[in-house]
Amino acid sequence: MGESRLRIDARDDRVVATLDRPDRRNAIDQALVDELHALCAELEETPRTLIVTGTDGIFAAGADIAQLRERTGDDARRGINATVFDRIRHLPMPVIAAVDGYALGGGAELAYAADIRLGTPNARFGNPEPGLGIIAAAGASWRLPEIVGHARASELLLTTRTLGADEALAWGLLSSVHEPDELLDAAHAIVDRIAATSVRATILTKRALLAPRADHPRIDGELQAELFDSPDKRARMTAFLERKKR
Repeated sequence: MGESRLRIDARDDRVVATLDRPDRRNAIDQALVDELHALCAELEETPRTLIVTGTDGIFAAGADIAQLRERTGDDARRGINATVFDRIRHLPMPVIAAVDGYALGGGAELAYAADIRLGTPNARFGNPEPGLGIIAAAGASWRLPEIVGHARASELLLTTRTLGADEALAWGLLSSVHEPDELLDAAHAIVDRIAATSVRATILTKRALLAPRADHPRIDGELQAELFDSPDKRARMTAFLERKKR
């Protein structure tokens, strides 16, 4: 067994997963994909909010090009990176990407799979795949338009230019920008807010957000029906009303 590519800090209500290949700029290789799948299996079994971040001022500088060069059409059809990023996207609880430095290629697509993205002034997003003779096929072509709009996504994916933190914030790709030594604190502050709410309501809110437009408003009613009949809803609303009386 080789060295782990993923450093895990697991707590009761959250997990921090740090991409840890500083010698390869946190490039995403098959071993890292396998470790991400193992983490997803844990979070599907025991849902907790996930923070994904990088090391040494780099989020992830892309896929491992040495491995990518040797992949075949059959590998492309398997969707090696796309499959794990989609699994991350559909984890029961929210996923937060804390991005310092470069998030390129597969690294950018990993960040796009998160529910919330925070960055530092050093954050840089880009999909240089066409310059390497391939496309961004692990989520960028459909997730990026959902985040920033079709026209802006087209510009980034067709020109392969890199987007800085200020522009990423203005476009809505980043929710907020923080100094590098404050980035994880900001991510934890968001998790604290999530942790103060109902776990089940959070899970169902994310489910509603990910549902196709055609499923609304039917799915909202079904999810709400479950919550309306829950003891947690009654307890939380009773506590709210009691506080109002004071």
